[in-house]
Amino acid sequence: MAAGPPTARDRLGAVPLHVWAVLAVGLATFGSSAILVRYASEAPALALAVWRTTFAAVLVAPVALAKAGPQLRRLPPRDLALIGAAGVLLGLHFIGYIESLYHTSVASASVLVTTSPLFIAALGYAFLRERLALRTVLAIAAAVAGAALIGLADAQAGAFPRAGFGNALALLAALLFSVYILIGRAVRQRMGFLPYLLPLYAVAAATCVGAALLRGVPLAQPWPVLGLCLLMALGPQLLGHGSFNYAVRYLPAALLGLLSLIEPVVASFLALVLFGERPPLLAVAGMAVVLLAIAAVFARRT
Repeated sequence: MAAGPPTARDRLGAVPLHVWAVLAVGLATFGSSAILVRYASEAPALALAVWRTTFAAVLVAPVALAKAGPQLRRLPPRDLALIGAAGVLLGLHFIGYIESLYHTSVASASVLVTTSPLFIAALGYAFLRERLALRTVLAIAAAVAGAALIGLADAQAGAFPRAGFGNALALLAALLFSVYILIGRAVRQRMGFLPYLLPLYAVAAATCVGAALLRGVPLAQPWPVLGLCLLMALGPQLLGHGSFNYAVRYLPAALLGLLSLIEPVVASFLALVLFGERPPLLAVAGMAVVLLAIAAVFARRT
């Protein structure tokens, strides 16, 4: 009797064990991003964004130049322009997200910044004429309601006087990330990972530096702050994003999207243990609604 086509369970069972190990490390480092920002919050948020992105670009540069130097020198002007636009958006994403953690809770910021899949779906409908399934429309509506619950709860709790501003920054960071991902998805169809990554990170760093200079933010910071920024670059930015780029060869992108929802759970738990940040019950309900809405969008694609 002929065997049928491999099922999803069969495909997952064939994934090498080391891939799951790499992915576990990446997910753990994702959750540490907000915690590292909290520890370094004696410095201005914009300074943290500058050093995080600069360290990431410097760390990537030797590997990218050694392995993909000829490809970097042959990048077409159109692709360079698109990578430049994506880099600006990525830099602004980091600025918005890090700044949001100065005004709202780790839990709220971490959940709201994960709403990018919903923004991607909405942008695809608005600009690419992609049809939205009823499930996606309902998920977007539910996420909006969940975000409103988070904002209401944070305002009532009073622990963060400017929580509304922080939550808005986290949502803006999610929107910027969504557009960056859409641009990157198109560009990456035509080029390798390293030729894309180095100019992307370089432009993101330049964007953060330019913003800091415009606002007169001092970039000279004590060594403990610089060490924390280096950990942000090594952990969430390189190991975190890098693990997903490595695992996507073996696992469906939709499954990776679902797994990324672990990030706000890890970040919220660490914030509770380390800083005593206990979200109000209404905020927890709103977070659950947002995460379930995102999961529903991804589940449609599995």
